[in-house]
Amino acid sequence: MYTELKTYQIVIALLKKYGIKHCVLSAGSRNVPFVHSVEEDPYFNCYSVVDERSAGYFALGLAQELNEPVVISCTASTASCNYWPPVAEAFYQGVPIIILTSDRDPRMLGQREDQMIDQVGMFDRHVKKAVNLPLIHDNNDEIYCQRLVNEALLALNHKGTGPVHINVPMVAYNNSFNIRTLPDVTKFERLSVKDGSALLAEKVAELQNAKRILVACGQNNVHDVALQESINRFFTKYNSAIAVEYMSNLDIESGLNFNICMDERYININKVKEILPDIIISFGGNIFSGIKDQLRKFPNKVSHWLIQENGEVCDLFKNLTTIFECTPIEFFDYFNEHSQGANNREYYSMLREYVDSVVYPEFEWSHVYAIKNMVERIEENSILHLSINDSIRIANFFKLKKNIKTYANIGTFGIDGCLSSFLGQSCASRDKQSYLIIGDLAFFYDMNALKLNSVGKNVHVLLVNNQGGSEFYFNKTWRNEASDLHTTARHYTHAEGWVKSNDFIYLSAGDKKSFEEALKTFMRDDLEKPVFLEVFTEMRRDAEVIHSFFDLSRPKDLQTETLRKSKELIKSTIGQDRAKKLASFLKK
Repeated sequence: MYTELKTYQIVIALLKKYGIKHCVLSAGSRNVPFVHSVEEDPYFNCYSVVDERSAGYFALGLAQELNEPVVISCTASTASCNYWPPVAEAFYQGVPIIILTSDRDPRMLGQREDQMIDQVGMFDRHVKKAVNLPLIHDNNDEIYCQRLVNEALLALNHKGTGPVHINVPMVAYNNSFNIRTLPDVTKFERLSVKDGSALLAEKVAELQNAKRILVACGQNNVHDVALQESINRFFTKYNSAIAVEYMSNLDIESGLNFNICMDERYININKVKEILPDIIISFGGNIFSGIKDQLRKFPNKVSHWLIQENGEVCDLFKNLTTIFECTPIEFFDYFNEHSQGANNREYYSMLREYVDSVVYPEFEWSHVYAIKNMVERIEENSILHLSINDSIRIANFFKLKKNIKTYANIGTFGIDGCLSSFLGQSCASRDKQSYLIIGDLAFFYDMNALKLNSVGKNVHVLLVNNQGGSEFYFNKTWRNEASDLHTTARHYTHAEGWVKSNDFIYLSAGDKKSFEEALKTFMRDDLEKPVFLEVFTEMRRDAEVIHSFFDLSRPKDLQTETLRKSKELIKSTIGQDRAKKLASFLKK
């Protein structure tokens, strides 16, 4: 029988998955949940050493002779301090030891709690990895805990061997052992296509047998023709579909852009279930489209293969199973070489049909209209920088010409340096026409960059001035008129004076006719000065235009649609605040 404490259940289950069975246990109260659980499980070999300093050295010798990892477990406070000397010795000798320290309620640190010191990261640079497990309240906490334990256990022998530290806090003593089975946990595998292990052959077979493989191409700042060709070959050999967005900088022949179809305001849960992959393979940086959000609704239901050159854990879909420590091209070249199969295109065709089902209207004057008619006219071999959220979202709605290198500051999703980053990119490639789409809040935040003396005549800046942050209308965090002051930051500022004072050609537009006229000059590549086009729209209406666009072809689910319309009717009748109070009352 096992402890009721979920954190220790996960630790024990993963120790078994990793084949770690030797535990050196020191007497105490806080670690009783772990100690009694493992001593009752015949899988584990347990050794009792009361003095923690001696226990650490005992485990050191045990691990050296067995040539495998050993667990040491103690109670809270100064007990853990006594591990310091053997931990340091294990670190400098490269001996794999799992230091399992029990801890108290983290909210009570520094509050005169008995037998409590700060144990988080206490072994500092003398361990290869240190993790502090969460108090578990829900499934998300369980997934997070599982990831942390995997990270620690993977570090035991990653690029050398050595000790790792797992700190396990708990709110109160737990002496109940009524759990018959451990939770079903996922052991993360870390492989390299260079090591030739038997596991790689299994992975090839797994891919060949899979009916639904989705390759998610994340942000990539380099146009890599060889990688494009390798991914294209992979597509022909496996039952796969390739998800790309413009920040991937990959011109994949059969690539699908899901920025509309996977948006949470567009897709319903039943449609997500219908198109879920068996395996998702990801590489590169961040992913803007809603693929992340949709897969996270089904944790541990999809097998996620992460291509990560440094081998670090990144569980972006909450479905991680395997880490391939290699470059993307090494991964795709390897699996191309070891397959003679062919893509039956069933999964691809289903996704292609879904993507192609989007209905495009004749857009009214709005930021959507302006961005659409600009991006579709950018010539090949140009640079395009998309500042945050709306610029990225809307540009990905429409078709770009080939070989347009696309950037966006989505590593952190901050609005504070988009203009400056773009000007650096345009400066480095003065032979290329360079375009920026930026919103007013992001522009005014970074407006000083316009006066840099390195701004070239290849610079084209489209400022969408819709008087504030339309994102907050789009994602419906706008609540009332006060939100315009403190959330959307509504303003009535124009950029004209500042732009002209920095010797830009200044253009403006407030409707379709004036925009089309201004665009003739804005898109020219023979101008003698940088050019700036400020378009004026209204943020509330801009958000409505996107929602209306989604409504045209959103997949219909009768139950979901009825509920959505009912909620909208209630909100329109009694107001949003009262609707929320009613919903809260009905839950009670």
